[in-house]
Amino acid sequence: MMRFAGPALSAALFVSTASFAQQADEPVLKGAAAFGDWRADKPGTRRLIRPDDLPKPNATRSTSNSAGIADMPADAKLQLPPGFSAELVASGIDNPRVVRVAPNGDLFVADSKANQVRIYRLAEGSAKPAQDGIFAGNLNRPYGIAFYPPGADPQWVYVANSDSIVRFAYRNGDLKASGDPETIVGNIPASHHWTRDIAFSPDGKTLYLSVGSGSNVAEDMGREPKGGLDAWAKSQPLGAAWGSEDGRADVLAFDPDGKNGRIFAAGLRNCSGMTVQPATGALWCVVNERDALGDNVPPEYATVVKEGAFYGWPWYYIGNNEDPRHKGERPDLAGKTTVPDVLMQAHSAPLTIAFYEGKSFPAEYKGDAFVALHGSWNRGNRTGYKVVRLLFKDGRPTGAYEDFITGFVVSNGEVWGRPVGVAIASDGALIVSEDGNGTIWRVTHGDGPS
Repeated sequence: MMRFAGPALSAALFVSTASFAQQADEPVLKGAAAFGDWRADKPGTRRLIRPDDLPKPNATRSTSNSAGIADMPADAKLQLPPGFSAELVASGIDNPRVVRVAPNGDLFVADSKANQVRIYRLAEGSAKPAQDGIFAGNLNRPYGIAFYPPGADPQWVYVANSDSIVRFAYRNGDLKASGDPETIVGNIPASHHWTRDIAFSPDGKTLYLSVGSGSNVAEDMGREPKGGLDAWAKSQPLGAAWGSEDGRADVLAFDPDGKNGRIFAAGLRNCSGMTVQPATGALWCVVNERDALGDNVPPEYATVVKEGAFYGWPWYYIGNNEDPRHKGERPDLAGKTTVPDVLMQAHSAPLTIAFYEGKSFPAEYKGDAFVALHGSWNRGNRTGYKVVRLLFKDGRPTGAYEDFITGFVVSNGEVWGRPVGVAIASDGALIVSEDGNGTIWRVTHGDGPS
């Protein structure tokens, strides 16, 4: 059942962050120091992980170390940089995942396990919903949401189910779908990694779809495709997988009507979140890399997705590093792997990304990106469970990132929050969803909630 924070609870959840001031001369953590774990996390901590910093695979034992989910404390506090505060928008949601902001400012939230998309219309300058409801139900683990055509007056809202893309007729201000969904893309493989994100190119001519792998590292794919590897490599995009992984670990592209499907880029094990960078029009995605190679191998990453590029999975990772489980299988791909732009702590599980183009945060935030890290399960020293800020300069990533929201971890064995969705509200606030306790938050800058 949905429940909202009343005045007393909202006041209790308001966060004072003065104790987390970042020291201007605090060094950027690099190399092994950047790997760390949740105990070193705090707003303002910066990390820079480079491809040359990676240890050898299996330098540490691979560990199953899932966090227990604790109830959200009555005095829950999100830890934020100085000058920022957070208020609860909603709680008690089954499984809030991706959040997208409609042109009129409404928040669309994929409630994935409930098979529905929720909608929230916030009171002006407030975290309090003035209206809320279910925009559409009877879906199949919905995740990605996009408005078409891009711009101020969309005619459709597209929703990515685990096995299809559907769209609903839409006009600004609609609080409920006015008709049945139209299937645009069907028969998407839905097993294992099921989160399907979608985005449109700025000109509206291309619909992008991310489809994660059906396994950790293509254990059941087979060493060669039918007809032989040479013939496959000559007829398929660079790095395309086959068999049970055919059309997976890819970003696919379609016309807006779902036709003309093709592989846009390959070798992205699980691109769980996509967005278009406003400053450049480039497609970005955040990727969950493979497991069972140790605590710090390979890093997760955020990257520009380049058409025709191959990002390594399952044969290579972070450039020309060969996965020992596929040693010698694809020498033809050696040296052809695109190195991602921003490397993050291994097993952090980045799920969504949003660029900041609002005006209510300090000027230095403009052009940077926020990423939600859902948190590790395959790491002896737990990491993730936070929202980080990717640092850009002149529209280009520096490679460094900074902890922005922490405080979701209760102890070494329990967490109360697992960040999933990040979105920028029309008033410049940052909206964050987490699915540990099913909450949505609004983060603002200034002298407290407005």
